[in-house]
Amino acid sequence: MNIIAIVSMCGSGKSVASEIFKSSGYEVVYFGEVNLNKLKEEGLEINPINEKMMREKLRKIYGMGAFAKLLLPKIEKLNKENNVVLDGLYSYEELKILKDKFNNIKVVSIVCDKDIRYERLSKRKIRPLTKSEAISRDISEVENINKAIPIALADYYILNNSSIEDYKNNLKELVIKL
Repeated sequence: MNIIAIVSMCGSGKSVASEIFKSSGYEVVYFGEVNLNKLKEEGLEINPINEKMMREKLRKIYGMGAFAKLLLPKIEKLNKENNVVLDGLYSYEELKILKDKFNNIKVVSIVCDKDIRYERLSKRKIRPLTKSEAISRDISEVENINKAIPIALADYYILNNSSIEDYKNNLKELVIKL
């Protein structure tokens, strides 16, 4: 069984990639669900400010590998009988935790020019971001969450600057390769 961790900056296409893997039989574990669930538990509105606050709060409580630690039981259970795709691995520490636990993990980085990402994020139906919100999130995730290292150390890279059809075809080729 394989574990594929998808990493990228916000708006690069992680959700589309996860859907392609899911349609190929992979079980999806969405790292962002931890953040969203904690916000709901605390009765907080889901918005960029609260999401950032909660991401950083969870890391203060559980360490930089927080999301991997909290999702590890779910990943282990699913991976016993399934290929698993991890949608949105964030930090280098999370990657280290998973690599220490699983020898079958590969990292796929989705790369996209930032102006294209910002345009896509502004038009996104679910949780859209303005350009200034997206820039702020980029900086916060690189400086405070160590997000750049897993992107830089990925096993595979997929460029997502053109059409959705080209992007999906490239992802399908990668699924076959893996």
